[in-house]
Amino acid sequence: MGTLYLVGTPIGNLEDITLRALRVLKEVTLIAAEDTRRARILLKHYGINTPTISYFEHSKPERLEQILSALERADVALISEAGMPGISDPGYEVIQEAIRRGFCVTPIPGPSALLEALVVSGLPTDSFVFLGFLPRRRRDRQRALERVKPERRTLVVYEAPHRLMSCLQDMLNILGDRQIAVARELTKVHEEVFRGSVAGALAHFAVSAPRGEFVLVLHGALPEEDRADYNASQALDLARRLMGEGLSAREAAIEAAHRTGVDRRRLYSQLHGRGGEGQPIE
Repeated sequence: MGTLYLVGTPIGNLEDITLRALRVLKEVTLIAAEDTRRARILLKHYGINTPTISYFEHSKPERLEQILSALERADVALISEAGMPGISDPGYEVIQEAIRRGFCVTPIPGPSALLEALVVSGLPTDSFVFLGFLPRRRRDRQRALERVKPERRTLVVYEAPHRLMSCLQDMLNILGDRQIAVARELTKVHEEVFRGSVAGALAHFAVSAPRGEFVLVLHGALPEEDRADYNASQALDLARRLMGEGLSAREAAIEAAHRTGVDRRRLYSQLHGRGGEGQPIE
């Protein structure tokens, strides 16, 4: 019986692969890849000629049997489209069945967008919750966010570019204007990490249509005794950004209060001390 190797591959930069991963990809008799086109780019770059077979979300059961049949005779490598196989990709089905049938399953560590985004976010990393991709339907996504609203651990989410803005808006409406890091195209040419508030992220990515692959790292819920100061600080930052966009101090205070729930008079007082208009908020 062969061994199923779970090989971590680059999420962008082709140099981000280990020597052990390259050796295993050369030595196995078959590579099962989520996307054979992406796999060929990597394999060609390193002169690896191992045969590949595709295994993706809608693969037929016969394809799974082909992979497991190959394992009966020799070693097989499983790779994701990018990163570690089995993380938010269909490879977990292969892994589960290989374990069930008694094959040896061994990980070959490599890059993971989840961990790369978490460590670069600047948010707490001692304990976190990975939510994968949130539901596509908005109401289902909102329910999912409601369930994690009291969660104090850092939240990590994958999101597609065409759903980024609606996802951020739902986060703002349901979870509040928390600290967030939005990582885009990690390790690639156009890598970007936005750090700030959820409202700030909405404003930042509204400038142009979001492109690339996104990982959102969101601060967990704060204890009740810390929440008021945190919200007030974030609300004031939001109000100042709104003034920078052309709103008056009065308008900015009202809008920021509406989004965050912080008292608008308190916000206006702080803004007025920085050169606001001096008009009372009714």
